Amino acid sequence: MRVLLLAALLVLTGCSSPPGGAGHVPAQAGERPPLSALTPLPDPRSYHGPTTALVAHNDIVPVDTPTPRLPVTVTDFQDTSVTVTDASRVLALDVSGTLAATVFGLGLGSRVVGRDISTGFPAAKDLPLVTVNGHQLNAEAILRLRPSVVLTDTTLGPWDAVLQLRDAGVPVVVVDPKRAMDTNVPIVRAVATALGVPEAGELLARRMETEIADTVAQIKRLAPTDPARKPRVVFLYLRGQAGVYYLFGKGSGADSLIQALGAVDVATEAGIDGMRPINPEALAGAKPDVILMMTNGLASVGGVEGALTVPGVAQTPAAANRRFVDMADSVVLGFGPQTAAVLDGLARALYAP
Repeated sequence: MRVLLLAALLVLTGCSSPPGGAGHVPAQAGERPPLSALTPLPDPRSYHGPTTALVAHNDIVPVDTPTPRLPVTVTDFQDTSVTVTDASRVLALDVSGTLAATVFGLGLGSRVVGRDISTGFPAAKDLPLVTVNGHQLNAEAILRLRPSVVLTDTTLGPWDAVLQLRDAGVPVVVVDPKRAMDTNVPIVRAVATALGVPEAGELLARRMETEIADTVAQIKRLAPTDPARKPRVVFLYLRGQAGVYYLFGKGSGADSLIQALGAVDVATEAGIDGMRPINPEALAGAKPDVILMMTNGLASVGGVEGALTVPGVAQTPAAANRRFVDMADSVVLGFGPQTAAVLDGLARALYAP
């Protein structure tokens, strides 16, 4: 239900990434000192001013150059038996861009023939776009690319487009739509198995686990150990042009990201489940020190000054300190191979801006 709500939100508001024939590549920071070399703020709860969090590098580093061993028959997330006989022309499509990043991470990026609007890393940015009106599948555009296999989930619609692909004989493998810290490895394994490269899947899963564990360990050295000094963070999904103002709570994915940062997810603390329209009193009562959001979401309401007019925001400690942290839409909740890089960028914004 939470995933369906997120998909509906993104369709309603157009898109979470700038539209266009060529992909929009988020800014990157480039080489910088490791988190372990940074001096943290004396009090991250009282820092004043906004910060844009950046990953060091946008592109996906492949773990291997595997050759798929096919055919394989898999039972997908919807308990559908799907046989994949050819992985020469792959489409990997979902609302967060996770699946395409995973295929590139496995070393099969040269086989990807199109992209969704959320796939914005450099190696994929010039691929043909097969979603319209933000996050709606265009079956005709997909079929024109002659895919040999499509990987997707239930975050993109309409479902009739998926049925149209299957009717045309295209194998469609549906994976788990949930995105969170604990779904990274299962999604990698599901994608790798469907494409006939399970060994590469294990390599990528282990690399991701190692990178994330190392990053989280470094974050722990930056974050306050005293619970009273930990920054209180809330994730808001804003689309000003559509009048959409949502708060992401427990089970949304944002909660696991905030917790991995050693911060307090105030929505979870307040018992807010999933994704809910902002309740001004509840938001003010949660007393977040930091408001985390997507870069385009912040821009859609007119930047920091505009965000202060969103009901409930002005009454928060974050507003008093203008403490907004934004990160590129196509990155911040994408998880997958970029998870450690996202945590690294957000930790710098929180603890050593």
